[in-house]
Amino acid sequence: MGKKNSKPEIGVGVIVLQNNQVLLGKRKNAHGDGDWSFPGGHLELFESWEECARRETFEETGILIKNVQFATATNDLFLDDKKHFVTLMMVCEYASGSVKVMEPDKCEKWEWFDWFHLPGPLFLPIRNLKRSGFNPLTFVNR
Repeated sequence: MGKKNSKPEIGVGVIVLQNNQVLLGKRKNAHGDGDWSFPGGHLELFESWEECARRETFEETGILIKNVQFATATNDLFLDDKKHFVTLMMVCEYASGSVKVMEPDKCEKWEWFDWFHLPGPLFLPIRNLKRSGFNPLTFVNR
């Protein structure tokens, strides 16, 4: 690994909930190509986690979210791509707008899925999240 990848990067995964379902997009043209993933991306300098979740979700899906809160984090080692991310998982609720593919070069489609019946293959951070036993539905049903 070169100097550029000598430290982990910070990613933000946004678990958008609506009617006890989560929003997933099918990735393309990046690491995890073909995997289903939450909206999200890189945390920008001086950006709060909540701001990042709102920005990335709107940029990728065109929807607005509410009740954004930190849920957990995953340690994601993409060994084949020589990348290491710490992914901050944020849970929120759908607020308004119509879900659409805003970045067709990065995402094939968006769909809502039952948390206990997710499609495959799943993006590594979601696999790590599922392996931990995490359940995002506990955040809205408090």
